[in-house]
Amino acid sequence: MAEADIQVQVCHALPDSSFLRSLTVPAGTTIGQAVERSGLLQEMPGIDLAANVVGIYGKRKPLDTVLREHDRVEVYRPLQADPKEARRRRAGNKPA
Repeated sequence: MAEADIQVQVCHALPDSSFLRSLTVPAGTTIGQAVERSGLLQEMPGIDLAANVVGIYGKRKPLDTVLREHDRVEVYRPLQADPKEARRRRAGNKPA
């Protein structure tokens, strides 16, 4: 008996465009496999899964994480600035 298929989404956002695709994949599919099947890497060739962080609903996950029904895989952009350093700069610029 074959395992059931599950519904998942793959998304990625840039300042000027976004990618969101719903997929039906076999149970047992990993994050990496879902990203490859979604067509994201072909539509946005600048994405490198070895360098970009991925997650499910805002929680960082490794590429070999097995997906569950209705998971939303998110491929994140690299940070432009270290959040702690940016906070220090803002705090340092405030008048006493």
